[in-house]
Amino acid sequence: MQLHQLQPKTDRKTAKRVGRGGKRGKTSGKGGKGQTARAGGKPRPEMRDIIKRLPKLRGFGKNRARTVNNERTLPLVCNLATLESAFDAGDTVSPATLIAKGIISTKKGKVPQVKILGNGEITKKLTISGCTFSASAKEKIEKVGGSAL
Repeated sequence: MQLHQLQPKTDRKTAKRVGRGGKRGKTSGKGGKGQTARAGGKPRPEMRDIIKRLPKLRGFGKNRARTVNNERTLPLVCNLATLESAFDAGDTVSPATLIAKGIISTKKGKVPQVKILGNGEITKKLTISGCTFSASAKEKIEKVGGSAL
């Protein structure tokens, strides 16, 4: 057996690397060693005053959109091309009929808000109620004689 043929019995373990940038900084919540870890060791009073003047980490967490606007419910979108293929001429379109046809699904067991967008063409005369519309969708629906309520 040669030296280069030796194999270790266990894998080599490396310590977890902490604090490579980001918002948490140097020790990354692991605390400090040295003066702050020793009994009776504390910064001089003038240093404490400087530290108190520094602004703390403020803000809305990692994702501001999720924390600030979490009450807002966004409508489910449905395109005119989908309505064209799913409904016959003269049909009434509402969030409930869209759920019945399987185009949209309920949100937490409730009928959601629906917004009709103007993607695609429509040739059938449809009566659409209980939905919001984009300007182009409303224009296309009324152009073929349908009504957008």
